[in-house]
Amino acid sequence: MVNVEAIRIIVGIIGNVISFFLFTSPFPTFVKIIKQKSVGEFKADPYVATLLNCAMWSFYGMPFVHPDSVLIITINGCGFVIELIYIAIFLTYSSNAKRRRILIALLVEVILFAVVVFVTLHFLHTTEGRSMIIGILCIVCNIIMYASPLTIMKMVIKTKSVKYMPFTLSLANFCNGIVWFIYALIKFDPYILVPNGLGSISGLVQLILYATYYKTTNWDEEDEKPKSEVQLSDV
Repeated sequence: MVNVEAIRIIVGIIGNVISFFLFTSPFPTFVKIIKQKSVGEFKADPYVATLLNCAMWSFYGMPFVHPDSVLIITINGCGFVIELIYIAIFLTYSSNAKRRRILIALLVEVILFAVVVFVTLHFLHTTEGRSMIIGILCIVCNIIMYASPLTIMKMVIKTKSVKYMPFTLSLANFCNGIVWFIYALIKFDPYILVPNGLGSISGLVQLILYATYYKTTNWDEEDEKPKSEVQLSDV
């Protein structure tokens, strides 16, 4: 007899591995920042946004919010630490003006997250109610994060070039969405299902664009590379 829970755990572990790859994909950017001792034109916005996203999903996975979600906590806990490291590097090598903006954004996130936790624990007394509210907030966070890949996809269509939309990252985004989508289907969870369904579609569109514009891409062209990373992990 098929052990559904065992299959769910295996799928979740695969999802953890793929999501970890997505979290670490900007690593070369930060090596460059450290070597140059300057963030240059790179923006901290995606990492600050991902930090809040990881915090929300980690809270969602807590047993008193949504039981049996340990694998949601593991990957988002990992992602939270990784994003903190990225942001610490930004703070170290940014100008005072940029550093102040990052700190203000972080303060807003801390206050927002604290309010969400307080309201959830003090006014919602069932895991069903807590799961619904935090799940909806997690979906909203994910939808906001889709702005980054949409910007890159728009640039690809405009320039007819996929030079700055890496195939491996697009493929990983697609696989990540599919794996977590399956995970959510095995033990139905609409709050994981919806953002990863959208993530799968986003990844598929990126792959289609890659196939469409690969031949028209001038790989020797010295255009300025976009200063933000397409980093999107749905769970």
